[in-house]
Amino acid sequence: MTTRTLTRRAALATAAVTSALVLAACGGNSDDNGDGGTGHTGHGASAATATPSASASAATATPSASAGAHNAQDVAFAKGMIPHHQQALEMAELAADRASSAKVKDLAARIEKAQDPEIRTLTGWLKAWGEQPPAAGTDHSGHSGMSGMSGMMSEDDMAALKRATGKDFDTRFLSLMVEHHQGAVEMAATEKQRGRSADAKAMADAIITAQDAEIKEMKQLLGAK
Repeated sequence: MTTRTLTRRAALATAAVTSALVLAACGGNSDDNGDGGTGHTGHGASAATATPSASASAATATPSASAGAHNAQDVAFAKGMIPHHQQALEMAELAADRASSAKVKDLAARIEKAQDPEIRTLTGWLKAWGEQPPAAGTDHSGHSGMSGMSGMMSEDDMAALKRATGKDFDTRFLSLMVEHHQGAVEMAATEKQRGRSADAKAMADAIITAQDAEIKEMKQLLGAK
């Protein structure tokens, strides 16, 4: 009798444990999937799915924030510096097959490498600000009203540079680019003083630093001729 009693009690205990486990499982499913469930698993899933959305919202908000933090000077800086850089690129591209000095060719390549990405950045800012970027032209004369901008070359200057080769090209290129860089530095200094966009002012500061150094380098190359 004792053995039968113990066996029966063990069976009852096992059944009770099994029932408790089934009820717990059902309760967990109700929390996760029910209309009003607030279980931890449900919150965990929400948090996991919210993270990418939050990142996407932050990424989307960045241009909007930049669009708000600017003034008329920032717009003028971007609209002016784009054609200014475009003319510098046009001048630099001529050096590849016209310059005789390896140092002049190297300088021209560095100018292209630095200013082409800046054009793309400036264009992006204008679009974010709801402004129309200047249309790209095949030469500087395609930029309406830009010939009077500080440091911009005239049509005659550009025509003479295109005709030059060898050492004559080197001298003309360096002389014209010094003047061109000085104009860019002047424009950047105005942006630093009057602009509002932190990004635009940071680019202006970088332009001043880089182009002041290149002006010094070009003057040294001119002195060596």
